[in-house]
Amino acid sequence: MFDIYTIIFLALAVFIFLRLRSVLGQRTGRERPPYDPYAARDAVRPAPGDKVVALPGRAPDTAQKPAEQAETADRWKGMAEPGSALANGLDAIVAADKSFDARAFLTGARAAYDMIVTAFAAGDRGELKGLLGREVYEGFETAIKEREQRGETVESRFVAIDGADFVAAEQRGKTAQVTVRFQSQLISVTRDKAGNVIDGNPDKVTDVTDVWTFARDVSSRDPNWKLVATEAGQ
Repeated sequence: MFDIYTIIFLALAVFIFLRLRSVLGQRTGRERPPYDPYAARDAVRPAPGDKVVALPGRAPDTAQKPAEQAETADRWKGMAEPGSALANGLDAIVAADKSFDARAFLTGARAAYDMIVTAFAAGDRGELKGLLGREVYEGFETAIKEREQRGETVESRFVAIDGADFVAAEQRGKTAQVTVRFQSQLISVTRDKAGNVIDGNPDKVTDVTDVWTFARDVSSRDPNWKLVATEAGQ
């Protein structure tokens, strides 16, 4: 037999269950799952028989929340002005490649700039081949070959890389392209066969500005970017 305390607890349990049901409602199996901020932003497809009425000029599933709008506006803070062609280009790259990190890219670009300039001076074709696009590599390789035929050597040493800033960005099909302006201080000298200086000065630091364009196929598993264009900056 149940004692009085068991009966009281059972009555309380039934009462609590009925109250929760009235507040939360019954689950029908068609409820939306809890919001996951890291889930893919796939379009929500209506279930068969559901009627969806879209407001004029606005899709029902594309409205941005204020926090999301602020995040988008601040995404390129210090790197690109909101709404500029550069910011739109960076947005397009992120849309195609969720792993793209602009600040990490600039850090890697500075390292690549140092490696490429140093490898070119040393005539290190193996190092250059992994960092350059085909056309740029062919141009560098031709310059190295001509230099070797004349018996010339180049000595280059960075004193500092003062800046690396985005100039342009765009997504062309599957290819992302990012252009960076580098400002550096460099000591560079070219010597002839006899070791005489024919260009540059071993004791003079020169301010150098280069504008380089890097590219990557975002559909490839290879995460590396390659230099595809170079020009002297103003």
